[in-house]
Amino acid sequence: MSQAFDAVMQVSQTDLFRHVLNDPVIGSSIWVNIGVAGLTLLFFAFLGRNVEDPRGQLIIVSAMFVSAVSIVSYSGLASGLTIGILEMPNGHALEGATTTLSHSGQTVEGTVSLWGRYLTWAFSTPFILLSLGLIAGSNLTKIFTAIIFDVGIMITGLAAALTTSSHMMRWFWYAISCAFFLVVVYILLVQWPEDAKAAGTSDIFSTLKLLTVVLWFGYTVWWALGNEGTGVIASSGITSWGYSAFDLVAKYFFSFLVINYVVNNTDRVSGGAEYGATSEAIPADD
Repeated sequence: MSQAFDAVMQVSQTDLFRHVLNDPVIGSSIWVNIGVAGLTLLFFAFLGRNVEDPRGQLIIVSAMFVSAVSIVSYSGLASGLTIGILEMPNGHALEGATTTLSHSGQTVEGTVSLWGRYLTWAFSTPFILLSLGLIAGSNLTKIFTAIIFDVGIMITGLAAALTTSSHMMRWFWYAISCAFFLVVVYILLVQWPEDAKAAGTSDIFSTLKLLTVVLWFGYTVWWALGNEGTGVIASSGITSWGYSAFDLVAKYFFSFLVINYVVNNTDRVSGGAEYGATSEAIPADD
């Protein structure tokens, strides 16, 4: 991976920051998400302000944290901290491609990689699954399994995006990521629907699971088509906007559906006043 990180660092962080500021396509794909994430975070806090049930509060906070993570991670992209210029390996469609920096007109070898998105997903999607699992009334083991494999999706996706030593290895990492994804899909489509049926939340869970599965498949296909995959969509700006468009629905609209449901159906997701409370057992004497 050292070769990939060397490639990422070939352009200064200042140059990348200014490139984002002056490229209307890449820049808007980032700043729109920062703005929407900030507004939704405030809106969700207002929407869930009167929920007192501790389990309902946990679901709401989980959904809110998706927006909070997005603000931080997209700020990393906007600052140039988590963006790089990668020279693609032999056999890649963008092998030998160059990028013209928007602010200076300087041409550098490689294509823009917004690799910080994988950090966004690694920290935000577990909270999507946590809120889904809690609404479904699933047990800790299933929720933990879904989250662990989800993090695996993002880490191997990051490896696929940053591997510049071998074109084949990029797709090998991608295949591993897809395999992890199928585990999460199995939990969403097979295991949790049964739990939701028992919990009496099948109505909202059916909507949320389909929204999640369809859009997450969309991310997977978009990677394959974008500048990091086959390069059918060679523009890093258009690739970035595709991910941002998915985020607007998969994150913020999803979170709204979750929080709105909890606010209006607290009795269905309630864990009672003592949910999550520390045991009142008296400790033994030394």
